[in-house]
Formats: sequence, C-alpha cells, structure tokens
Amino acid sequence: MNESDLLVRLQKATAHIPGVLSGARALSFMGEHSAGWLGLAGVGACVEPQRRKEWLGLGAAALGTHAASVVIKRIVRRPRPHDPRIKIGVKTPSQLSFPSSHATSTTAAMVFLSRMMNSAWPLSVVPIMMCSRMVLGVHYPTDVTAGALLGAAGAELTRKIERQIA
Repeated sequence: MNESDLLVRLQKATAHIPGVLSGARALSFMGEHSAGWLGLAGVGACVEPQRRKEWLGLGAAALGTHAASVVIKRIVRRPRPHDPRIKIGVKTPSQLSFPSSHATSTTAAMVFLSRMMNSAWPLSVVPIMMCSRMVLGVHYPTDVTAGALLGAAGAELTRKIERQIA
C-alpha cells in the first residue's frame, strides 16, 4: 500500500462524519503561513505582559519553522498528491508538498506552548492538524510527519534561545 492509497482510505473513512471537512478547512485557514499561531502569540504577549518574552518566542518558533519548511520544500520539490482518487479539499499557495508547513508551524507552536504551560494538552492539536492536511488531500503522511519533526526541533531550539536572552 502506498501513501496515495492511505489518503484515499482516510478520506473514505472520514467523508461521512459531519464537521470533518469544514473543521479541516478551518484548521487550514488557521495554519496558513502560521497566521493563527502568530495571532495567538500576539494576543498572549498583550494579555500576559509578564510572559511577553515567552509568547514572542512562541511566535518566533512558529514563524521560523514555517520559513524553514518553505526553504526545504523548494529544495525537495515533491509535488502534492495528484492521484485522481484523492479529493483536494482546499487551495494551496504552492504545488510543493514536503514537508507540510502547517504541521511544522503547528507543532512548533504547540510544543512551545506545552513547555510554557507545563502541560501536554496543547500537543493534542498536532495530530489533529496533521490529519486535517491528509483529509484535505494536500499532503502525504510522510509530509506531515516530517513537518511535525521539524516543528518540534525548531520549538526546542527557539525555547533554548529564548531562555538565553536576558
């Protein structure tokens, strides 16, 4: 079984569930160019001025890892899923697939937030975003997995840098 077969199975398994496609599209909007995570960081910095440095670090992690994923996409140049059995559920800014920038910036933001809150619950957002990209037919499983790994590494690096800045 190849990755296209997995996407077809996932789409068939979720197509009948109310709210899945609309929810995936909403997540797509939230993660586009890491805008939702940058917004979260901005609101957090305004609402919690005593933790402004951390909130800005979350924004830096999301934006920095998003930028890294875009550079990697342009080097790898893997095309998005194009099997005729796969239904594409959202428009994308490019035809490049690897790694998923949505999975990258979401993971970076949620790993950073998890560390800030000393709680694992933000990490639950990561697999939801990963699945949404596949439900929408715009990424292969390896795209979202690589994105999540890149995002986690970027969050940890950003967190170390943020802690060193006085």
